[in-house]
Amino acid sequence: MVGEARAEQFSHGADIGVRGIGPTMEAAFEGAALALASAVTDVSAVNVTSEIVVECKAPTTPILLFDWLNGLIYEMALRRMVFGRFAVDIEGGKLRGRAWGEPVDPRRHAPAVEPKGATLTELKVERQADGNWIAQCIIDV
Repeated sequence: MVGEARAEQFSHGADIGVRGIGPTMEAAFEGAALALASAVTDVSAVNVTSEIVVECKAPTTPILLFDWLNGLIYEMALRRMVFGRFAVDIEGGKLRGRAWGEPVDPRRHAPAVEPKGATLTELKVERQADGNWIAQCIIDV
C-alpha cells in the first residue's frame, strides 16, 4: 500500500545520508530536500515566507536528484537561507522545484551543519515493492 510522504536521515560516517520516501517520485524528491533541510535546522522553526525556484535537467532520474539537492545547497549558501517547505514537478527529465524559507537567523535557527554538496554515494531513485518511491544520497558536510 502506498503511504504518506516522509523524510528521514540515515547515518554514514562523517557525512549525512538523506532519504525521501513518498507515494510519487516528486514526493520522494521533496522528502529528500526536507531531510537535507532538517540536517541544517529544525524546519518547524523556519518561516516559509520567501520562495525560490530551482530548475534542473538531467539524463537520468538519480542525477536529477543529485542536481536538485545541489541546487538547493547552492541557494542556501548564496542567499544565506534555510528552507522548510518544498514542491517538485518532474516531467521528461526536467525538474522544476520550489523551496520556501527565510534568511538564516543564527540564534533562532542554530544551524547544526553547513552542507557542501550532494554526492554520488548511495545515490538512488527507485520505486519500492510497496509502491512508494525512495530518493536518497549522501550529503558532504
